[in-house]
Amino acid sequence: MDTARSPQAHNPEPFHRGEIDAQERAGVRAQMERVGAVVLRNHMPDQHRELFNKLPTLLLGGTDANAQVWASIIWGKPGFIASPDATTLRVGARLCDPDPLSAMVKPGAEFGALGLEFETRRRNRANGIVTQVDEQGFTFSVQQSFGNCPKYIQTRELATHEPDGHGGQVVSGTGALPPAALALVRRSDTFFIATMADASAGRAHGADVSHRGGKPGFVNVGEDGELTWPDFVGNNFFNTIGNILADGRAGLLFIDFEDGDLLQVTGKACVLWDEEEVSRFEGARRLLRFQPARYVFRKNAFPLRWALREQSPNLEPTGTWN
Repeated sequence: MDTARSPQAHNPEPFHRGEIDAQERAGVRAQMERVGAVVLRNHMPDQHRELFNKLPTLLLGGTDANAQVWASIIWGKPGFIASPDATTLRVGARLCDPDPLSAMVKPGAEFGALGLEFETRRRNRANGIVTQVDEQGFTFSVQQSFGNCPKYIQTRELATHEPDGHGGQVVSGTGALPPAALALVRRSDTFFIATMADASAGRAHGADVSHRGGKPGFVNVGEDGELTWPDFVGNNFFNTIGNILADGRAGLLFIDFEDGDLLQVTGKACVLWDEEEVSRFEGARRLLRFQPARYVFRKNAFPLRWALREQSPNLEPTGTWN
């Protein structure tokens, strides 16, 4: 989504061509033309600012030096994210190697940001531009702010916060994912996806990161290493799908909430609309398919541990690939 636009009511078009195409295909274009101009803001409401301040994590999406898209996560003690005003987030932490985005947190870099409170299923987006970097962290100028509904988020409770988040073995490479990484994908009920649309999509372009949830096994691993997952009914913004239609670059982040492993993958994604293929997955409106290109798998890199409390009730009518 655009990190350079002003999503106020007077903005004649708050969506780029990929998002518009998806909305038209889904039959919701007229509705979203009205809703988007109101819901997409160029500032954070007070309740969004309050949520970010409470969180021990922040999800990020951006591009590396080779223009590949990655999803990432940064963490600290609650309060490490501050909001001195309605268009600024101050993040008191740094991404460190071997995170693929660590070298890209610099002034002028576009990032998508997502704040998610697993205990309450609250989530808010704040996309923007890095304006300042120092030893303690970075300052983020929010250009776009909007909320998301709590659908498909599993309730988790923070159990422990380990002091050492540097982790152990790091495995990185190209092509097919290693067995331990594939095992994490297959058992996951949650992952995060970063997407990007460049200026060729129109005024509404930039980085975005979003949550995806399902029953364990909702991400299928094909024999060729491709990943496929269902897209359920949502808010009809089509931020992620619109970026994929307009651009195709994507990055996935899988988290082992019990053991602290992190899997980051970058590659290309596409949307599958064929009714026969979509019907293979119960509850799906469409499918998304992802071809991995590069990955970074870090053992015990994430210092927080969350215990699963409740699966989203919205997932009851959905299935799995298993």
